[in-house]
Amino acid sequence: MSELTYAVIGAGPSGLAAARNLQRFGLPWTGYELAGDVGGLWNIDGPRSTVYESAHLISSRTTTQFTEFPMDESVADYPSHRELLAYFRGFADTFDLRQGFAFDTEVVSVEPEGEGWAVTSDGPGGRHTRLHAGVLIANGTLSEPHVPTFEGHFDGELMHTSAYKRPEVFAGKRVLVVGAGNSGCDIVVDAVHHAASVDISVRRGYHFVPKYLFGKPADTLNQGRPLPARLKQAVDTRVLRLFTGDPTRFGFPEPDHRLYESHPIVNSLILHHLGHGDVTVRPDVQRFDGDGVVFTDGSRLGYDVVVLATGYRLHYPFVDPAHLHWSGMAPDLYLNIFAGPGTGLFVLGMIEASGIGWQGRYEQAELVAAYLRALSEAPERAAALEEHMTGPRPDLSGGYHYLGLERMAYYVNKDAYRRTVRRETEALGVRP
Repeated sequence: MSELTYAVIGAGPSGLAAARNLQRFGLPWTGYELAGDVGGLWNIDGPRSTVYESAHLISSRTTTQFTEFPMDESVADYPSHRELLAYFRGFADTFDLRQGFAFDTEVVSVEPEGEGWAVTSDGPGGRHTRLHAGVLIANGTLSEPHVPTFEGHFDGELMHTSAYKRPEVFAGKRVLVVGAGNSGCDIVVDAVHHAASVDISVRRGYHFVPKYLFGKPADTLNQGRPLPARLKQAVDTRVLRLFTGDPTRFGFPEPDHRLYESHPIVNSLILHHLGHGDVTVRPDVQRFDGDGVVFTDGSRLGYDVVVLATGYRLHYPFVDPAHLHWSGMAPDLYLNIFAGPGTGLFVLGMIEASGIGWQGRYEQAELVAAYLRALSEAPERAAALEEHMTGPRPDLSGGYHYLGLERMAYYVNKDAYRRTVRRETEALGVRP
């Protein structure tokens, strides 16, 4: 009987990191990818891609890239989705990863079977079930839209940002964007060049970070030893006010949280358009009303298009939630990775953090691969890691008090998180 492989679900950044690290540690693997090639959501033509024509990174090239595969110096500071797709394809080619993936293949179930996992998939050859030694779930966190319900009915076009691709859809229309996350603000900036009018509805205030400070990408500053949370918040808040001013001047509510306690908005162009009268901030939506929207302040305005920039929810439909220990808004996994000792089930990429980049996901995959090797080469060290899985969870907040929102349920501080992951990897004592 041939050796069982480890299943990797997804060929986006986390899936490629998983495949590469299993390869590095000499572990056999088999990949499954719904699209026809690697790239994940950055492949705009992929069946579950949620990027749009104007999409660029909100973190800079050098803080986001895989360390072992730097982007070319000719690549922009904030690359477009086209450049990023080329980057991931180059990564896959350089390390010969494509041959390990079954493309145009959807995983429909992952179930324990004996000491392994049975993975059932639909692909070009029909439905097949294959037994694997373990499963690394890496299908991303930004593919399943969170669509809230609203009282009333809207007669115009209602769409989620996941369905948005090009700004021409707004030509000559009255547009309302609900939500001021990074995608929502991007779409507002797109829409002002085409729409008859653009409003943005918000329920809370935000901190805005420009992409450049002092002539350099903002996230490349202060890359040395991290400052204590309260000191960094105080210093950076003052610096940002010098560059972006006070967003409440444009109608945004005062933020109900300190800087970095929710994901900041890396988009100062929306403030530019607000200052020029191209966009108006509106309160939260109370209800839809035929050809218009009623807001919580009692005002009513007519719209042709409403865009829901209401984010995404975690989506692992092929596996029983009990196997991932769902607790409230997200799976309860050790380091957001491990389902538990001896389970052979792992999730990669279920982290959000300002500045963690793809290298943070790569280090997750490195830890999993090192653990799998240690099971045979250093069982006592693997057992020590398994003890940690069942013990109290480490503090990954870095001293920040994150908002208790669903989208923040798997938020971590990049420095605290990467430090802990690296420490666990080093303690295993195995090398590629």
